[in-house]
Formats: sequence, structure tokens, C-alpha cells
Amino acid sequence: MMTTSASASASGSGSGSPAGHLFDTLPEQDAPALERLRERLSAQAQREGVLDVAYRTLATPAGDLLLAATEQGLVKVAFAVQDHDRVLQQLAGAISPRVLSSPKRLDETSRQIEEYFAGERTRFELTLDWRLSKGFRREVLAHLQDIGYGRTESYAQVAAASGRPRAVRAVGTACATNPLPVVVPCHRVVRSDGSAGGYAGGADAKRVLLSLETAA
Repeated sequence: MMTTSASASASGSGSGSPAGHLFDTLPEQDAPALERLRERLSAQAQREGVLDVAYRTLATPAGDLLLAATEQGLVKVAFAVQDHDRVLQQLAGAISPRVLSSPKRLDETSRQIEEYFAGERTRFELTLDWRLSKGFRREVLAHLQDIGYGRTESYAQVAAASGRPRAVRAVGTACATNPLPVVVPCHRVVRSDGSAGGYAGGADAKRVLLSLETAA
């Protein structure tokens, strides 16, 4: 996987030293210089057509989020409890090993998510890359986008709306494996008794999201 921490150079030639060695020569306290170097590597990789997955992290009230995008759109949102390093490895296997930290590519996504947590946005307007979700799971996620801000539905209600009223467990699996949490609001699916139920980002993250929307 080509990341700024360990991989081939941004040119994709594979003949140079690992990209991580470039950063080893910089003083630890020189964060601006490190960021400029990362931006240059990202720009070079994009120019040469070797940047297939761009990613960055974003601090939010629900924890640090990993955001990843392809040319087709936002492809992955992951919580810290999902292990960001492991998620990047999974993206390298599922999409392309040419993965690189490129925060600017995700500026608009970050802005909209920050507006959401600030209570200034109730619906995302982002282009999404759905390749990590297929079949019935994809159908469930499509319905989740129709559950309005501040509203919830039970797993049974989502199953019925998705055309398979008996597939309650499958709905739970679709929510648990949602590659785009927060943006595709699986946190709005709760148990029939009104309790929150499980969540990929953990119980605390789900409570933060539901409380945010309820308060608004």
C-alpha cells in the first residue's frame, strides 16, 4: 500500500527508498514542512495517475474519523475503534494499493461533516462511491438516506421498507458493515424497544450522533 508512512515513492516507480524515509529526515517539530511534503507527494501522485485512494483523518465529537475517497467519490468513513491502519490495508486490498494521505482531496467532505457536528447541516451533499456495498446491503443503505434528520426507524421497519420484512437480521448486518457511517445514517436505526442497539463506531459514538440530532 502506498501511504506516506511506508511504501514506494509517490511516483509509483518502486525504485526509490520508502516514502517514510523522506519524513525521517525532517525534525519532528517541523509539522508545516512535513505537511508541505505530503501535499507535494500527493500532487505528484495525482498528476502521474497513481493516486487511487486519498485519505485523511478528522477529529469530531464522536471520535477521530478516517475519510477515504476515490475519483468516484467518498468510499469509506471509519471510526478509530475500527483501527484506521487496518481499514487502510483493507482499502488497499479491495480497491487499490495506491493509497496516499491527501487531506485537500477531502476538504469538502470534511467541511460538511464539521457543519453536521456543529448543528449547521442536516443532509450531506456528497458524491459517494458505493463499491464496498452490494446486493441487499446496498438496498438497505439506500433506504437509510431517506430516514430524516432527528428521526429513527427500527430494524424491522427498515427491513419492511427494503422489501424483505423478515430480513431483520440482514438489516442489522447491513448497518454494521456500512462503509459510510455518519454520512449514510445507520445510527438512525434502533431496536424495536427504542434502545440504541449496536454500532460500528461503538455505543458512545451512536449516543453522540443521536443526541446531536435530537437536540437540534
